[in-house]
Amino acid sequence: MFSKILIANRGEIAVRIIRACNEMGIRTVAVYSEADAEALHVSLADESYCIGPALLKDSYLNMTAIIDVAIATGCQAIHPGYGLLSENPRFAQLCEKCGIKFIGPHWSVIAKMGDKDEARRTMKGAGVPVVPGLDEIGDIAEAKAFAAAIGYPVIVKASAGGGGKGIRIVRKEEDFENAVRAASAEAQSAFGNGKCYLEKYLTDVKHVEMQIVADEAGNVVCLGERDCSMQRRNQKLIEESPCVLLTPEVRKEMADAAVLAARTVGYTNLGTVEFLLDKDKKFYFMEMNTRLQVEHPVTEYVTGIDVVKWQIRIAAGIEFIYKQEDIRLRGCAIECRINSEDARMNFRPSCGRISLLHIPGGPWVRFDTAIYQDYTIPPYYDSMIGKLIVYARDRTEAIRKMQAALAELVIEGVQTNAELSSDILASDAFKNGSYCTNFLDAFLKEYVK
Repeated sequence: MFSKILIANRGEIAVRIIRACNEMGIRTVAVYSEADAEALHVSLADESYCIGPALLKDSYLNMTAIIDVAIATGCQAIHPGYGLLSENPRFAQLCEKCGIKFIGPHWSVIAKMGDKDEARRTMKGAGVPVVPGLDEIGDIAEAKAFAAAIGYPVIVKASAGGGGKGIRIVRKEEDFENAVRAASAEAQSAFGNGKCYLEKYLTDVKHVEMQIVADEAGNVVCLGERDCSMQRRNQKLIEESPCVLLTPEVRKEMADAAVLAARTVGYTNLGTVEFLLDKDKKFYFMEMNTRLQVEHPVTEYVTGIDVVKWQIRIAAGIEFIYKQEDIRLRGCAIECRINSEDARMNFRPSCGRISLLHIPGGPWVRFDTAIYQDYTIPPYYDSMIGKLIVYARDRTEAIRKMQAALAELVIEGVQTNAELSSDILASDAFKNGSYCTNFLDAFLKEYVK
């Protein structure tokens, strides 16, 4: 087992990883920007080092600075968390060259699955269902003809990256060329790669993802699904497990497809295979996230498995002790992402000092965060400041528990989306589980000024 790990991230996920390491008896090294000098992960780690100014490119994306700190402090491994460098194959390869274990899949697998059109081709070849589409947009005229053949609406997606960037929905032919150019330009700016691909845009679908764990001995196990359909601008807002609309038969088919996807590319460590599920219960591969997901706590609640600790163990060469037949989803877990933004003012970002903080408690209530009273939220980073997660024996009880927890959560000094989340939970579509990825578009027309 590793004796010291560097956490190449910030915020709540850095805190989450540090706590897991503490419980495992592993020393931790934090890195931080000048803007994060007072951040919680800085004080919780055994050692902390400033690696640059506030901007991401000068600090948390500065691969050389991070590797230098890892080497200087004698770290055997780096945990990238999610976002930032977690799906950067060049960084994973650099770790390997420097004799440092990257806690995640091999860099070649990250590269393969990070290229969305190559991932589509790979999955199609393996027999995993994929959405009808064009693997790469080259000639605009040919792509437009293909779009007309499969029928509008279609969706243009960046081949690299994620987080909702480089995506355009095209509903009519005359908008096609501008949409491709806009998606490509946004992708080039965000990921340094403007390549895009094309898919049929499926409406009234659920976004369901399967969590897989794969060790270095070749064992691949699916830990069940998460329903991530509650989205705004392709960004998840509320996640739950299990998905209330999945039948046992479809759940098994999706789990088998996720395991097949992982085996096909020789996957190791933790990963998520994302699917679209239509109203006829047919599912299609969307992409694979080669990292820890923001919403991993709901899986931990319904399976009783600490996936962060298992990421570390598997990277250290330890075999996963669970078999597929051991996995049973028990009860229901719901997660609400708490963002520092004003939901009623078109989600305007909200920064500043937290003058009062009260975190809800009680059985099976968890708040993963890096904020504390008198902490000042900087304006440079993602707006998510915490994740509120609850668990109950059934979904009805879990919804009530989450509503109670949201009502008890107090964060003064900044605006948050907690009230919006509570209102969503009260909607009929959420209560009966029928909500799809387009639900919030209609809901927010009446909600946002």
